[in-house]
Amino acid sequence: MFNFNLRTSKSGRAYSPGVLIANWNEDVYLEEDLLKDFLFRRERGELLIQRSKKLKENLYKKEQLSISKDGFLHFGDTVMMVSPDNKKSPMENLPCESGNLSLAVTPEEMAVHALDALPSPCGLSAIRGTAPMGRNTFQLLSIEGTSMGEPIRFGQNFGLGTTGGFRDRMLFLVSDHKMFQNMAKKSLLQAVFLTDELSYLASWQATYLDPQLRLEYEGLPVPANTKILITHCHTNQALAVPRNVWIRTYFGKEYEVVCHTYLDSHKAEEDKNYWIVVMGNPSDESTTMFDRPQPPSEATREKSSKVQT
Repeated sequence: MFNFNLRTSKSGRAYSPGVLIANWNEDVYLEEDLLKDFLFRRERGELLIQRSKKLKENLYKKEQLSISKDGFLHFGDTVMMVSPDNKKSPMENLPCESGNLSLAVTPEEMAVHALDALPSPCGLSAIRGTAPMGRNTFQLLSIEGTSMGEPIRFGQNFGLGTTGGFRDRMLFLVSDHKMFQNMAKKSLLQAVFLTDELSYLASWQATYLDPQLRLEYEGLPVPANTKILITHCHTNQALAVPRNVWIRTYFGKEYEVVCHTYLDSHKAEEDKNYWIVVMGNPSDESTTMFDRPQPPSEATREKSSKVQT
C-alpha cells in the first residue's frame, strides 16, 4: 500500500502532489505568491520572529547608569527604580513576593507583534532582578524648566522617562484618577502607565521617608541610593508595588505597579511605597550602587580588631 503526501487545494479537496485536479494551476501560483511574500517580509525584517527578537534585544540591552559625584540625584541622570525587599506585615496573611523588584516597561503582546518600537500607551510592571537594562532604566527629567545637572530637591516636580532601549522616542510615566475605564487590572486601584505626551500627569515629587521630618527636609537635595517615597503631584498618591498581586505578561509572571498610598495604624506609609533610586557604582562601571557591599558596622570592626590582636 502506497503512502501519498496528501494536501488540500483551495477548493477544499484532498489530493496527492502527483494528481492534477480542480484549479491546480491556480494553487501553484498562489503558493508561489506566498513564498515571494515570505521572502519579501523576511528581507525587510517584518516577520513575527524577527520583530520579537528585535524587541527583546532592545529591552534586554545592557545599560550604564549615571554616577553621582555628590551623592544626590540630578536632572538628566539615568537611574533604576527599585522597590526594596520589605517585611511582611503580621496582619497580612496573603502570600507576598520577597526580594528586590525593579520598575520595568511591559508592552502588551499584541503591540509587540505589530510594532517595531514601544507602543503608546504602554504598561508597567515590577520584575525580579536589579541588573540595569533597557527595560528598567529611566531618566530623571525636568518639568519646570530646571537646567540639566541641577540636583532634585524634596517637594520639587520631576518626570520619569524611558526609551526601553529604542533610541527613537521617549515615553513618560503618568497616572490619573481612578475611573471605570482606567484602573489597574488586578487590584482595581489607580493605574500607572507610560505615554508619549508630556503633561502635568507626568509630574512626580520625592518625599522624605519619616513623616515627622518632612518639613525640615523640604527643599533639600534628594540623596541617591536611599529609601524615599515617590508621590504623584496630580492625585497625591504614592507609587507602590502590592507584592500580593501578580500579572501574566509577555515576559512571564510579574507584579503589578499602582499609584496608591498604603498607610499603617500610625498613618505612616508602608513598605509597599518605598523606592530606591539606584545609580551606578563609581568603582565598577559594570555594577550599581545597589550591588556595592555595605561598609562594616562598629560591632563588626570591634570583632575584627579583637581577632587581629
